[in-house]
Amino acid sequence: MFTIGDFARHGRVSPRMLRHYDALGLLRPARTDPYSGYRYYTADQLSRLNRIIALKDLGLTLGQVGLILADRVTTEELRGMLILRRAELAETVARSAALLGQVEARLRTIESEGQMPTDEIVVKSVPAVRVAELSAEAASYSPEDIGPVIEPLYDRLCEGLAAAGVVPGGPSIAYYEEARSPGGEGRVVVHAALTVGPDVPLREGGDFTVVDLPPIEEAATIVHRGPIENIVAAEQTLARWIAAGGHRSAGYSREVYLEAPDDRSAWVVELQEPLV
Repeated sequence: MFTIGDFARHGRVSPRMLRHYDALGLLRPARTDPYSGYRYYTADQLSRLNRIIALKDLGLTLGQVGLILADRVTTEELRGMLILRRAELAETVARSAALLGQVEARLRTIESEGQMPTDEIVVKSVPAVRVAELSAEAASYSPEDIGPVIEPLYDRLCEGLAAAGVVPGGPSIAYYEEARSPGGEGRVVVHAALTVGPDVPLREGGDFTVVDLPPIEEAATIVHRGPIENIVAAEQTLARWIAAGGHRSAGYSREVYLEAPDDRSAWVVELQEPLV
């Protein structure tokens, strides 16, 4: 027979772990000295210990291992456990791959620019939001074409909401899409929106439209501070990060105006670019 120390050494586990397995009923000692309490194991028990370790290494819980060792799990049930474990591992691998892509993108940025980037990019999900909005076309997506279109839209929108007695319930949101009008190549539809409460009914036409912006399952986000005219640099940083990380954009970024005081240099805008 082996003492607990010798058995632990042969089984490549700790004596503490053997005591734990004993307490759970997974691996009882072949004999326990009634006077000293010392545990003794036989060589045959190494096969059971090896099976416990193998099942545990698959990621099964000790509770599941106990059921398997007691032959209380059918082959089909074991198959189901392993299929679930495979899915968990696949998700872990996917998360690790995404994180690896972010680390590599950060390294490439440091190597190309010679310094640590100060603009942090975070991937997150964006919930659905109800907004009141007005829309119009702009000649292009450049700030000099967007500004003259979106600012009057917000002026009209605020007037319409005030007349209807609707109080905005959150930040302004600007979002964009390709124009579909004939000869509209390069033109974009500009949506100037204000967040409203869920109690505001959906509507079309009139002084403003109320719609539900769908959630974004995965968006790369960056915060821009300063005048909106300077937001192009943040957009380009976001575009480089998306390309370097092997991601793919699913459309224009939403602009969420977190802070928009009279002093435009103090504006804080979050760009939310949907990813495929």
